[in-house]
Amino acid sequence: MQYLIPLPNAITLADTSTRYPAPLEGAISIPDPSLLFEAQWLQRALAQTGRTYTIQLSQAGAHIHLGYADGAGSQSYTLTVDEDIVIRGGDAAGVFYGCCTLRQLVLGEPDGLPVMTIEDAPAYAHRGYMLDISRDRVPTLEMLYQLVDELSALKYNQLQLYIEHTFEFPGHRVAWQHASPLTGEDVLLLDAYCKQRHVELTPNQNSLGHMERFLKHEPYRWMAESPQGFEGPDGAWRGPSTLNPLLPDSLTFVRGLYDSLLPYYSSTQFNVGCDEPWELGRGKSKDAVAERGGRVYLDWILALHKDVTGRGRTMMFWGDIILHYPELVPELPKDVIVMEWGYEASHPFDENCAKYAAAGVPFYVCPGVSSWNSLVGRSREAKGNITRAALDGKKHGAVGLLVTDWGDRGHFQPWPVSYIGMAYAAAMAWSASEERQPALNAGLDIHVYHDSAREMAAIADDLASVYLKVGPAQINGQVLAYALEWTPENFRAKLKRFEAWGGHEADITPDNLRAVIQLIDSITARIDRTRMSRPDAALIRAEWTTAAHLLRHGAKWLLYLQGETDNAPADLLAEIDSLIMQQRQNWLARSRPGGLDDSIRRLEPLRAVYAEAIKKASAIDPLGPAGMD
Repeated sequence: MQYLIPLPNAITLADTSTRYPAPLEGAISIPDPSLLFEAQWLQRALAQTGRTYTIQLSQAGAHIHLGYADGAGSQSYTLTVDEDIVIRGGDAAGVFYGCCTLRQLVLGEPDGLPVMTIEDAPAYAHRGYMLDISRDRVPTLEMLYQLVDELSALKYNQLQLYIEHTFEFPGHRVAWQHASPLTGEDVLLLDAYCKQRHVELTPNQNSLGHMERFLKHEPYRWMAESPQGFEGPDGAWRGPSTLNPLLPDSLTFVRGLYDSLLPYYSSTQFNVGCDEPWELGRGKSKDAVAERGGRVYLDWILALHKDVTGRGRTMMFWGDIILHYPELVPELPKDVIVMEWGYEASHPFDENCAKYAAAGVPFYVCPGVSSWNSLVGRSREAKGNITRAALDGKKHGAVGLLVTDWGDRGHFQPWPVSYIGMAYAAAMAWSASEERQPALNAGLDIHVYHDSAREMAAIADDLASVYLKVGPAQINGQVLAYALEWTPENFRAKLKRFEAWGGHEADITPDNLRAVIQLIDSITARIDRTRMSRPDAALIRAEWTTAAHLLRHGAKWLLYLQGETDNAPADLLAEIDSLIMQQRQNWLARSRPGGLDDSIRRLEPLRAVYAEAIKKASAIDPLGPAGMD
């Protein structure tokens, strides 16, 4: 039963020789209407396996019995299988999680269930998923419902949608008018949908850095720390992105965003962000930071905390900046929650968590699914990063685990790329144990991909391992994906920067790149062998194929940049244009149109190089292949 995700705490098999197949018709009993939704959810899950069950209050004649267990802990459950199936939960959430496990058992044991008892409860009371909906890709409401269904079935109980500008803030149309933002009605509907499935939809609004979608516009630029822009950590010149924390109007502006956003959420928690204020201390606050150091940042956090607690909510914020000033950590309010984040397997969760624990400040651990900046994922990095977060967080008393799914550089990666990290984080947040881990690929094929051929999970894992063939591994992405934005003028400098970051050289030798292209082709050739029964099976195949082919094009582009003539510019241009068309189609199947053009625009420099080469070739030989129409 290693295919169960998450794997339960204890499974006791009493009799493996006798199996009880769930009848094709039957009844589910509940003690009172308080468990009606849980019964309906199980009813729908069984219907997907060809079974028809009714719901009744009487136990007589029922085959599945749902109920409460007196004295049991919150979110805990027991599941017993004998002639009948009985699920008892410490609360409604526990009953729901027992139903989730039963669904997986029915799918994984087609010949019937053995006589057994499962006793289960989570290691982390708060198990969250954060999806970036501000870096161009805003999911449709239908896609967000699907996301909640998939998360809740894996026993997540918190969802954060990361917002910079992608909410329909009244009075700020200039910032969101081309973004297809969430509306207040969207949030109300999603909040209700989440609550039924025991998921807390927690608001997440950045409130200091990453505010460039506002600050690039004239009505807001005066509030910026560096209105004329700044040199970013990658060496490139960027527009203003951080509010001036010394300006009272900056706080008034942020409070206005809260006034518009927060009433639509029922959650009592609120993540105010405040990560990566790149310009802080380099612009208008330079003198203040030189004199007062980290207290400039701490004062901003305390001002936000006063506002958020005044609204009856618990404030969360990212912990990257306050850790630069460890002497200030004890001064944080003891009712704030620090979000300790890091996205490589080497991130020092142990060291950082110890500082919060020593100060008596509550904290979450926040690893990542390693989907962004990669096109197809980085599975080894995701698993290593999530493992360290879960284990070190538990060691030091973290109150929750939030796995993050960012959309850096245009959010090119499609949704299924996140499944490996999503499932693995669900398992680790539930068990906080390296020993009690599922057979991840088997579980993904059965419960997520619904692939009877048992192929799709292995294909995804193989594609998510390609980054290891080029390296460096720990660069918050992979070279083949980053390369799609490089130019002939900067690619050597960009590569050296990533090599310095990752600690060793990338292997972009022509022979290795050709081998990687062959590897990607051999993996994607297997996609046609999948037999997924999901309604979006064709879309998933298209999404993985397009992402893999974009990655392959990154390898071809690096060959071209090194003067290799494997592919003519006309062929490369035709290929990237075809991939752009496919990317647009796949995007619009799950996401809103706003942001799509901004995302695709990142490929324009590459296209321009191909087009210019074709133009030059045509001028030299107007009758040659590049000049023929």
